Amino acid sequence: MRVLYGPVESWRLGRSLGVDPLAARAKRCPFSCSYCQYGPTSRPTLRRQAHVRVERFRAAIEARGTVPADCVTFAGLGEPTLAANLPELAAVARERLSLPLVLLTGSALLPDAGVRADLQAFDRVIATLNAADEVSFRQINRPAPAYPYSLQAIIDGLCRFRDTFEGQLVLQVMLVKANLHTAPALADLVHQVGPDEVQLNTPLQPALGGPVTAEEVNAAAVHFSGLPLSSVYAQMGGIGPLRVA
Repeated sequence: MRVLYGPVESWRLGRSLGVDPLAARAKRCPFSCSYCQYGPTSRPTLRRQAHVRVERFRAAIEARGTVPADCVTFAGLGEPTLAANLPELAAVARERLSLPLVLLTGSALLPDAGVRADLQAFDRVIATLNAADEVSFRQINRPAPAYPYSLQAIIDGLCRFRDTFEGQLVLQVMLVKANLHTAPALADLVHQVGPDEVQLNTPLQPALGGPVTAEEVNAAAVHFSGLPLSSVYAQMGGIGPLRVA
């Protein structure tokens, strides 16, 4: 499967060249999130390994040549932190492309100190937090039965990462019908982590479980006062970042 894709236009990242450090035919992830655009995870996994050899990645970049993009985003078909050689891949991308490095994560492995150390290789990490309690976490993120961590362990991992990360930490809060009523509690957790930015997002495609409306996102935003906010509706509507005093 391909390692590089795009560039694609993103409301959050501008023009982004995508990297899939898993390069698998089927999704690899510890979660099977209810809103995931790739559908359920047929075989959830927690195993970290090097899926893409550094030599293959370097060759793919060299074959692609110069790419007009604003950043390089590690994401792809699954949870990118399952790639055990992220720092090595990031080093090649930084050397060959000279662009800011971003990683998108569902936060599943952030309780792991080794994963947190690997993420130091990136300029910006966008981590997802969309549950305010263990019941919502199990309902929305749907971790594998063997998943060893609680929601509190993920929050603790985010806080520890925030304390050591020299780049920009962004928390994506994915709002769906099932967690909209927990916005005040979600905001409390976000304040606890103290990210550089909060992105209020919602799955816009009906097949992903149904989006919340722009009005509902704006109502939820009130609870995140004191934090720099952006939202998918504000950006797509062309009215710029959403700020709450």
